[in-house]
Amino acid sequence: MRRPLPLIVGGVGLGLAVLALGGGPAPAPAAAGPAASPEAERGQYLVRIMGCNDCHTPWVMGSKGPEPDMTRQLSGHPESLLMPPAPALGQGPWAWTAAVTNTAFAGPWGVSFSANLTPDAETGIGKWTDATFIQAIRSGRHEGQGRPILPPMPWPQYLNATDQDLRAVFAYLRTIPAIKNRVPQPIDPPESQ
Repeated sequence: MRRPLPLIVGGVGLGLAVLALGGGPAPAPAAAGPAASPEAERGQYLVRIMGCNDCHTPWVMGSKGPEPDMTRQLSGHPESLLMPPAPALGQGPWAWTAAVTNTAFAGPWGVSFSANLTPDAETGIGKWTDATFIQAIRSGRHEGQGRPILPPMPWPQYLNATDQDLRAVFAYLRTIPAIKNRVPQPIDPPESQ
């Protein structure tokens, strides 16, 4: 059976730039676990083509350039990576900037950090339900009711997915290794902006 290549087409365009420049190899799938349900297999496919690893998996420098570190698959911004203040933006054509791990982003919205999507109950989405996940995508709010989900997360595009596809994504996320990684809270923009 031919395995589809994971597409790197995230909402921020870094994946496309890496591919255009002959960047690193496509990310390898997570280590095999128990037999996945057809729903979780569909979810794995969707996670790959939706570019979830582009921002939610920390990047490292590989032999051919930047690539997702699949040992930390979908674990979000590394809690051990403390970010310095964001550079000044708004001059010239630069509107936002990203950390070398492609998990922290600064722009007019402040600083956002990619969430931990692993099933860790304390630091990831292990306590979430299908309904919580779907409501988060539909509303653009953390847990479907909390703070806004910030750029560059392309939730306005993902809200067009069917409930069935979103349930499949969530089913897949429940099958990946749980990684304890407490992602920082977003930082509001300076008042002068």
